[in-house]
Amino acid sequence: MNAEVKSALVPYPVDKAYDYAFSEELSAQEGSYVCVPLGQRHVPAVVWGAGAGDVSKAKIKEALECYNLPPLPAVHRKFLDWMAHYTMAPLGSVLKLTMSVPGALEPPKAVTGYIINDPSFDPKGLSPKARAVLEVAKDGLPRRASELADEAGCTAGVVKTLENKGILKTLELQAPPPCRVPDPMRAGPMLSPVQQDAAEELRSHINADEFSVSLLDGVTGAGKTEVYFEAVAEALKKNKQVLILLPEIALSNAFLDRFKTRFGCSPALWHSSVSNAKRKITWRGVAEGQSKVIIGARSALFLPYQDLGLIIVDEEHDPAYKQEDGVIYHARDMAVVRAKMGSFPVLMVSATPSLETMHNVWEGRYHHLELPDRHGGAVMPDVHLIDLKKDKPEDRQHFIAPTLKEAMKKTLERGEQSLLFLNRRGYAPLTLCRTCGHRFECPRCTAWLVDHKRSNKLHCHHCGYFAPMPSVCPSCEDKDSLVACGPGVERIREEAEQLFPDAKITVLSSDTAETNEKLRAILDEIHDENVDIIIGTQIIAKGHHFPQLTCVGVVDADLGLSGGDLRATERTYQLLHQVAGRAGRDKAKGHVYLQTFNPESRVMQALADSGRDDFLWVEREEREEAFMPPFSRLAGIIVSGRDERLVNDVSIQLAQNAPRGKSIDTLGPAEAPMYRLRGKFRRRLLVCADKSIDIQKALSHWIQSHKIPSSIRVQIDIDPQSFY
Repeated sequence: MNAEVKSALVPYPVDKAYDYAFSEELSAQEGSYVCVPLGQRHVPAVVWGAGAGDVSKAKIKEALECYNLPPLPAVHRKFLDWMAHYTMAPLGSVLKLTMSVPGALEPPKAVTGYIINDPSFDPKGLSPKARAVLEVAKDGLPRRASELADEAGCTAGVVKTLENKGILKTLELQAPPPCRVPDPMRAGPMLSPVQQDAAEELRSHINADEFSVSLLDGVTGAGKTEVYFEAVAEALKKNKQVLILLPEIALSNAFLDRFKTRFGCSPALWHSSVSNAKRKITWRGVAEGQSKVIIGARSALFLPYQDLGLIIVDEEHDPAYKQEDGVIYHARDMAVVRAKMGSFPVLMVSATPSLETMHNVWEGRYHHLELPDRHGGAVMPDVHLIDLKKDKPEDRQHFIAPTLKEAMKKTLERGEQSLLFLNRRGYAPLTLCRTCGHRFECPRCTAWLVDHKRSNKLHCHHCGYFAPMPSVCPSCEDKDSLVACGPGVERIREEAEQLFPDAKITVLSSDTAETNEKLRAILDEIHDENVDIIIGTQIIAKGHHFPQLTCVGVVDADLGLSGGDLRATERTYQLLHQVAGRAGRDKAKGHVYLQTFNPESRVMQALADSGRDDFLWVEREEREEAFMPPFSRLAGIIVSGRDERLVNDVSIQLAQNAPRGKSIDTLGPAEAPMYRLRGKFRRRLLVCADKSIDIQKALSHWIQSHKIPSSIRVQIDIDPQSFY
């Protein structure tokens, strides 16, 4: 039997593709998805190129199967190669990002589809959700129960009930039905002249069929989404695939409704809460080129697109785009690289762009499209600074200042909604004993345990450890001596209930919105004006439009400004600006109250005076003076392990011959701020280099010159965004 030797890359932490023999019957080409033997297992792989020839033919194993899918495009393989080099991650680990659903390679199994039994059926008397299902199904295309439910905004149980009543009937389909394609010709909302100009420029970039980066820079409520939907429509007209990246799952619910209104159907959705069955369907739909618009979290960037023609990075400044574990990467930056390799446009969208993005705008590398005003006549809210040194809450057990309390009272009297924002889950961040001073710490992390009244437990938000709330101090055994220190959202709710006993109050955090369904239910309650006061963490900060929300109070505006993070003030500004942007998005005027002990600080003054660009320009000058990004390059080195002494020894050995010179320097080692995490001790080094230096080459030579014990992990974080 004639066999050709080709290399195949497996999605495991390996640095190179392995040689395999491919028979003519397999018809495998570069990019083909195949099954190969690896040790005692049969694993999926991708044909990466010609064989390296570094293994004798007698030892080469035969590839077993070639899957019936279009090959992984060459541009995507080139992107993965580049990314592995840039992030200094094993090439196979980077491929794993693309092959994250191995079962998707297998032919799909037969599924049950649903259609209307009698097209002349009159839906009068049915529930609104049942009628919504029939409205979706009226085109006669068979759909799975989950697809009908998603389109109609209900559960699959509604579909099954309609089947039981004989209103819907089932068909056995040999494969899932083709994805519905969004309709680019469907009329969108009326755009303002400024929006029209921005949309027209975006269309021109798409039709140019070349790489470009644009920043759509608009105030909160300016209608940025409607503008970039026009770009989506233009790309669809050219039969291109479109990726819209969102930083959080929380954004996708409201966003999907807007997308369906604009394009007539739902896009493909990709994030951690999507079921494995749906992930398989979406993955194959992307690989086969059927799924045209994908909305997803950062990992959606690595789906095997057949003909990607536009990437949109919404809320491009958001820290959630940085992957901190496994392959460490920044999805925003990788999106720019992917677009450049594919010769198509990428669009950044934000009301509070990152300093790195604005630097590229000021340097002329990015196009700048501005939407300076809110859409539909709404105006930006007034921002008021509450000096907590003067305008103090009643006592140490209260956290809402008199000025904010009065503003909320007047808001309630007008029948409008208020939001209290505090980016801290639970009841209190620290519990201590008043008698002996004992503080409850996590046994596995350098962190206090957070009191959660809902569960009556103390939780660690870093590793998941929890313990029952004790009735006595474990150190001195004194009763009634334990006291909660500081506020979390649960404690703020308790105070709001005392101040406004007749108000309807809800808490929105990852603890109360554990699933998409729970999140949607809470958001619907707010939209339907069944809530007077919303108390929320950053999950409420962006992407939501509540017409009756006019009063926003930030309980602790200084939270996040402490610590040594070079982006602390920038991120605080971005988060608080986004929170403030929830107020007054409709006709009624909005007011924002920032409770702070430092009203004179630059970030507070920038928020009060709407001086964003001046604020960023000063930040830029400080970064340049300190030789920090975007004027230099950083790489974080994290040494971790369970043996504290060994971690210390390895970090010192690394520091002794670390890269140092005129254009490159290494700081550390030092204990990481989160010195112990999930039971492992952590020390950090920081490499700072001129942008002309090949920092990956320098790091590779440095790290490989040391023999690292197997119990010690050395992680490299290129372009670190956090320093915990």
